[in-house]
Parts: sequence; structure tokens; C-alpha cells
Amino acid sequence: MPHSTALIRLSELPHDTPAQLTEIHGGHHLIRRLLALGLRQGSVLHIVQRRGQGLVLATGAARIAVGAGIADKLWVTPQEIAPAALPAVTAEDVP
Repeated sequence: MPHSTALIRLSELPHDTPAQLTEIHGGHHLIRRLLALGLRQGSVLHIVQRRGQGLVLATGAARIAVGAGIADKLWVTPQEIAPAALPAVTAEDVP
């Protein structure tokens, strides 16, 4: 049975959890604004900092600040971290 993850608002995403931008609940102006910032449906991002109710996001090498209103209009699917993405621990790393 495939694993399905429910959509959550970006504002509810835990810090440093990778997620895919799945839905944008906003008008054409918001979508164009996000596209200009490098965010589109399908973008992988994570929260690097919370500033009050606003968020600083990382997507690729870009850092983007969004307010609480916009964060509530962006719905994401949290992504599982693949084991290959985690750093490997070797015998030399263990004291």
C-alpha cells in the first residue's frame, strides 16, 4: 500500500522539514509574484527561520521571506528524507 502524506499549510510545516509545494490557494497576482521569486507548484523547499509569524524559506540556493498570510495560502506535502540523502557514518567517524 503506497504511503500518502496529507497536505498541510506551509505555516504548519516543522522547521527544516523538506516539503514539495503542492497547491497555491491564491489569485493570479499571488501566483505571478511567487513565480518571480522562484516558487512554483512542485518546488521543494524547507523553512530555515521563523520571524514572528513570517517565514524564511530555502528552495535551491534561494532564500525567500513570506508573511503569515501568504504562508497560509501555500499547501505543501512533507517529504521523507531518503537514506541516501543522510550523511554516511563510517567506523572512522565513531570515537
